[in-house]
Amino acid sequence: MDKNITQKILESHLVSGEMSPGKEIAIRVDQTLTQDATGTMAYLQFEAMDVPKVKTKLSVSYVDHNTLQYGGFENADDHRFLQTLAAKYGIYFSRPGNGICHQVHLERFGVPGETMLGSDSHTPTCGGLGMLAIGAGGLDVAVAMGGGPFNLTYPKVVLVNLKGKLKPWVSAKDVILELLRKLTVKGGVGKVIEYGGEGVKNLTVPERATITNMGAELGATTSIFPSDEVTLEFLRAQKREGDWKELVADADAKYVEEIKINLSKLEPMLAKPHSPDAICKVSDVEGMRVDQICVGSCTNSSYKDLMTVAEIFHKGGYKVHPDVNLTISPGSKQVLEMISLNKGLAHLIEAGARILEATCGPCIGNGQSPPSKGVSLRTFNRNFEGRSGTKDAQVYLCSPEVAAAASIYGVITDPRKLGKFPKVKMPKEFLVDDSMIIPPAKDPSKVNILRGPNIKELPKAQTPEESIKGKALIKLGDNITTDHITPAGTWLKYRSNVPKYSESVFSAIDAQFHEKAKAQGGGFVLGGENYGQGSSREHAALCPMYLGIKAVIAKSFARIHKDNLINFGILPLIFANAADYDGIEQGDELELRLDNLATSGTLILKNLSKSKDISLKHGFTQRQIEIIMAGGLLNFTKRAAA
Repeated sequence: MDKNITQKILESHLVSGEMSPGKEIAIRVDQTLTQDATGTMAYLQFEAMDVPKVKTKLSVSYVDHNTLQYGGFENADDHRFLQTLAAKYGIYFSRPGNGICHQVHLERFGVPGETMLGSDSHTPTCGGLGMLAIGAGGLDVAVAMGGGPFNLTYPKVVLVNLKGKLKPWVSAKDVILELLRKLTVKGGVGKVIEYGGEGVKNLTVPERATITNMGAELGATTSIFPSDEVTLEFLRAQKREGDWKELVADADAKYVEEIKINLSKLEPMLAKPHSPDAICKVSDVEGMRVDQICVGSCTNSSYKDLMTVAEIFHKGGYKVHPDVNLTISPGSKQVLEMISLNKGLAHLIEAGARILEATCGPCIGNGQSPPSKGVSLRTFNRNFEGRSGTKDAQVYLCSPEVAAAASIYGVITDPRKLGKFPKVKMPKEFLVDDSMIIPPAKDPSKVNILRGPNIKELPKAQTPEESIKGKALIKLGDNITTDHITPAGTWLKYRSNVPKYSESVFSAIDAQFHEKAKAQGGGFVLGGENYGQGSSREHAALCPMYLGIKAVIAKSFARIHKDNLINFGILPLIFANAADYDGIEQGDELELRLDNLATSGTLILKNLSKSKDISLKHGFTQRQIEIIMAGGLLNFTKRAAA
């Protein structure tokens, strides 16, 4: 039978399970990726497995999130811990300043046809190279580094059939915004988005990576492009031609759905506050005053992106509008060096842009918070309320071209009004300097892992009792993000200190939540649709576990967060009847019995305050039930190894 790209990679990496949509499978993992906001905990978990060396083909530890060493020693200590641990356990270490994990991995490590698991939700960026790259919780990544397979529900594969060619001033960002308009932030759940059609050949690898990067905002398992002559050209320019292999779908490959997008008919678009799927045309909001513009993040920080912005300013002789702050975050040291050598950096500085480090920076709320009630245009991938660091800011997502036009005029402007488009060609050869990527030690026995005082002992999950009682500690609405649960920004320096980080849980919604949870000895959390969307940070499950949360009951869950809850022994349960959500109030006393968890897909929640029984569904596999009953994935893995 003819196969699509996803089926080919899954089949070649299958460890167990049935390749049928909805069935659980286990796959072999070739590569892993971590970053410092999630990696510190992942490596503490890896250490707890007592494995002497990583068993993947390649594992890389990046420092790209918390590089501002402000307010104390915590970040610097964690980075030192990550570097020494990487040296000891066979992991490559990308130093602070070398760049954002997804951009660097695309440039230097991604391999078509291989699998990768990353402790960051935007790991699918490498799908732009034809890699099956999946975001997951840090504990899943730790297990993969220890040689364990990754378990997932066999996905439905959707074909996005691209036709035509993008017009000047329209970019890859507009392609994924159009798909978000069509599918919404829930439209990709349980699916892999595979791109095909004759329009694919008109997109460079960095453009493809922009599209696969924001596939995370669809809720998709991952997104992937073919590996073709365009891929070969990119890898040859990166001096990695030997990593290339052709990987395309067979002529009669089957898909559960086909979505057609004519690239030549797209126009510049925006995602309005506060969701990546709140899509409109730039022309619909043209003229709105803008306070701040940020270009960069793992979505739009490639050489081509930044040189395009630089050339717009230089060729037009433009300056940044006096009412606007423009910041530039290069995606990697390679990008920064190359735009410097090609005078792009000088043009940006001359125009009045502020040049930031090659890191995530403002995208995760680390610096450059907008003014109160300010309007910020960002070439990033998320615009959740408060993520920027300013709760009442109005954050829009856009392409580099739209960002440049607004920077010039001080208002949202259709970039097509700037006239002739300054087309930037892809380099025939990239500047390759891997001196800031440190290989593991030749003699691990001589490496001492350095731990700062902020690195606390790994919290242990407890096995559940047959009956769980507690209060509904908080009741939340739809689309609650992991930023709502455990915010990023200045809190991230406590990522290796769970007792302290737990003070942040739901702090933007209820500043006293952690105190209430402790006082009650834990309890239940209630949510609406798509609970836990956004970042893959497992702290959004780990910290609630530490506070004693036993179950989260919602109308639906985002994939990665649901897996993280299971990994830490918290029950993610779904209302069998969504209307029952209205029958529970915050503060109600609840009881949940688990004695039939293994024999029934339905559990009964007793609302003791209202003398009402509510039916809940779980949909757990046998393996997931065993993980929950063991008190989480770490306990389960250690028992299996024993």
